[in-house]
Amino acid sequence: MEQLVLASARGPLASMHALDVMWVSFYSIGAMLISVLIVSAVRKWVKNGFLSFIIRLIAFALFTIGSILMVLVVFTWPN
Repeated sequence: MEQLVLASARGPLASMHALDVMWVSFYSIGAMLISVLIVSAVRKWVKNGFLSFIIRLIAFALFTIGSILMVLVVFTWPN
């Protein structure tokens, strides 16, 4: 019965090995952490409004990619 439970992972990353999904979750956590650090650094050190906007846009894209990857990891969680 345990084999059926372990092999019942569904989701977009279900074809990947469980340890590879773990690494994807680490990458997504890292992407979100880096984006938060970028926004904090921009608020503290960058005074140019246009440059600040561009860097924050890059940080937002990085945070969005990390969030999407984390959602994929959660949907792949085994039953």
